[in-house]
Parts: sequence; structure tokens; C-alpha cells
Amino acid sequence: MTPKKDDKGFWETIQEKLKAEGLDMETLCCGPAVGALKFVCVPSSLRDSVDETSETARDRVVMVRVDGETASTLDSWLETGAVKSRSEAAAVFIREGLKVRAQELQELQGALSDVEAAKSRLREKARQVLGRDDEPAETDEEKEDQDES
Repeated sequence: MTPKKDDKGFWETIQEKLKAEGLDMETLCCGPAVGALKFVCVPSSLRDSVDETSETARDRVVMVRVDGETASTLDSWLETGAVKSRSEAAAVFIREGLKVRAQELQELQGALSDVEAAKSRLREKARQVLGRDDEPAETDEEKEDQDES
């Protein structure tokens, strides 16, 4: 079946249908969720993300358990030669997933800051109660840095 001369492309048809529903892709793409929907725009190629991951020092170890299907998919990416290891494949897709959900995390940042401030106040109060005013409170980040050394 050959397309007619006046046929619109697939993407244009989708955009028209969304506009008819009151959704404009230009303002929604990677923007706020509309009802139960979130529009996410991703580049057609993972090359940039793979290159970024390869060029960035990956000096933090994160243990992740995945199901068999996910492990098989990561192995498939490895077999294509697109990535150097299962770890690199996982890092690429974790990075991509975090980009997709960046807005939600940004919305939570204020609450996370409040939690860190509360932890700091708690440590300070504990030092006072225990009579250890002369010892500086150790932050979680300082503990992580010591653990990695």
C-alpha cells in the first residue's frame, strides 16, 4: 500500500490528535504531567548517553538486583557491542531513567533538604544531650566518603 500524496506522516497525525484533545506536545514534552499522562521526549539514539557514560568516571558501586528479563536485556546490549559491560549498560539506562524522572525528583528536593536539615538538628541535639559539644557532628556524606576510602 503506497501512501497518498496528501497523507500526513505518523508523527504529525499523532500531534493533531493530541491537539484535538487539548494537548500541545511543544509545551508538554518533558514537562509537567497532565492528569495521569506524562509526555517524555527522548533522543532517537542512545549514542550520546553511551558516550557520556563511557567518558564519565564511574567510581561509585551500587548493588542492584534485577529480574531475569532485565538481566537478559542488559546482556543483549552487551552482545551488540554498544556497551563494554553489563555494568555500563545498567549505568546508561539508570542515567536515562533518572533523566526521564528528573522533574519528580526536583519536586521532592525541597522535602529532601528539609530531611537533611532535621537530621543535622538531631545530631546537634544528641551531641548536646550526650555532653559531646566539642565533637563535630559527622554528616552522612562524610561517613560515605570515609567508607569509600
